[in-house]
Amino acid sequence: MTVARVNGVDLYYEVHGAGETLALVHGSWSDAMTWRQVVPGMADSFRVLVYDRRGHSRSERPATQGSLDEDADDLARLLEALDLAPAHVVASSLGGNIALRLAARRPDLFLSLTCHEPPLWGVLVDDPESQAMLAQGARSREAVRVRLVEGDHEGAARQFVDEIAFGPGAWDNQLPAEVKATMIRNAPTFLDEIQDPTQLTIDEDSLAGLAVPVRLTQGSESPPLFPRVIDRLEPLIPHVVRETIPGVAHVPHLTDAAVYVEATKRALEAVPRR
Repeated sequence: MTVARVNGVDLYYEVHGAGETLALVHGSWSDAMTWRQVVPGMADSFRVLVYDRRGHSRSERPATQGSLDEDADDLARLLEALDLAPAHVVASSLGGNIALRLAARRPDLFLSLTCHEPPLWGVLVDDPESQAMLAQGARSREAVRVRLVEGDHEGAARQFVDEIAFGPGAWDNQLPAEVKATMIRNAPTFLDEIQDPTQLTIDEDSLAGLAVPVRLTQGSESPPLFPRVIDRLEPLIPHVVRETIPGVAHVPHLTDAAVYVEATKRALEAVPRR
């Protein structure tokens, strides 16, 4: 295994290809393998970094309470330790929350940032039309938390997939067995994330000064809260492009890899070079 000691933890990582750096940041329950269908198509144009975030799979799982700020610092230190900055950063789901925080603090590490459906529910707290969906999501997250505390990792993963991230029946009908196994293995890390009170929020004022080209993507088939978040983020970010990827949902890198690779490469090739 290739491991780097950064920010007090050992992080597993892989680097593929050559060219400008493209760092892929996974979301909750997952690990670097979530990008396995994407890496070959990206590595013919970029030097691709994938890694397991702290607590996930092959990376170290500290016993202390973690935070998304630690995850952001981990990404910064990893890029620096491997001499891979500045980088295009492409992030999925909660990885987008992490990458946005880092971009606001360390724009020097970024060539561009692409976030697919970051679950920043905190930006919707004053949106009347989102309240019922937010309340349902909070109930589902609490039910998942209770399952995790009780040690029912598979039940928690199933409930998260079917009620929060994908939709009814997705656990049984959409996810490969190896993805399910990874989610069950990383279930304790999701409990850690839930217990970070800032995980679903961001300093909106920090986005106003974000000096990084940002692309916010959503799937045409995704749950409706994700585009609502992007509705609120878009006017806050100075250099932003919004894109709907047709026919995909919350994890297009898993379900529609060829479509995702084509859309991502096209967008990165259009980023102005420094």
